Amino acid sequence: MKIKALKFYFFESLKGIHDENEVESFFFILTEYLHNLKRIDLALNPNVEISEAEVLKWEVIISQLKTEKPIQYIIGETWFYDSKFYVNEHTLIPRSETEELVDWIIETENKNNKREKLTILDIGTGTGCIPISLKKNIPQAEVSAIDVSDEALKVARKNAELNQVEINFILQNILETEDLKQQFEIIVSNPPYVRNLEKLEIKKNVLDFEPHLALFVEDTDALLFYRKIAQLALKNLTPNGLLFFEINQYLGKETVELLENLGFKNIELKKDIYGNDRMIKCTV
Repeated sequence: MKIKALKFYFFESLKGIHDENEVESFFFILTEYLHNLKRIDLALNPNVEISEAEVLKWEVIISQLKTEKPIQYIIGETWFYDSKFYVNEHTLIPRSETEELVDWIIETENKNNKREKLTILDIGTGTGCIPISLKKNIPQAEVSAIDVSDEALKVARKNAELNQVEINFILQNILETEDLKQQFEIIVSNPPYVRNLEKLEIKKNVLDFEPHLALFVEDTDALLFYRKIAQLALKNLTPNGLLFFEINQYLGKETVELLENLGFKNIELKKDIYGNDRMIKCTV
């Protein structure tokens, strides 16, 4: 089968399930993943032949995409901050909003003239995308990362090896932790923050496939993780140390008030590229 015929079949198979732009994105991700062909290669040679065995691989993937399983889980990888990361059902798929958080931390640190000694902790690391990206861009930093899931940490360790950086990974339940037993210049977290009442807004590909442990909190205490992490930050950040959070877009005001009440200073609430309240930076 010629690749242009396969493309037509692919689009027809997923019509009405995914929008056309999304299907196009899937197609080019898969041509590169399965055949090492970039978009430019296909434009230059639309008559590339795909073998029957290769077409069968496409059929399997199409059947999975019809269930709205995320393509990142199907191929087992994604890109974040210009680096490749492994993902599976035990980890959230890294998102562009989190790239903005990483960018904010790196930008802030660059303004500090790249301190020679710097310790960073990521709480709730998942794939390890935050600490690994920070270590790659702030190489002098000593970076640690905590997660409650041993399966997630296996993925994170694999990603650190893939990206050739050294991270100190720790299996720990942050809600049961009274002291981190170390001082840090920067603590960052993208903890669970989606309330159960917001499930109706969540797309099927997220709700049915991504780990709920890393996504959801009870409606009655939506800021549970923020409160606990902020309390630990008060004990374990160095003087003028920085706390960064990714937050629930609907709870920006409430999260700022929580931090104010705990005594944090220089609280800055920042919007993401979509105009939603998404990140907070503050100091002890």
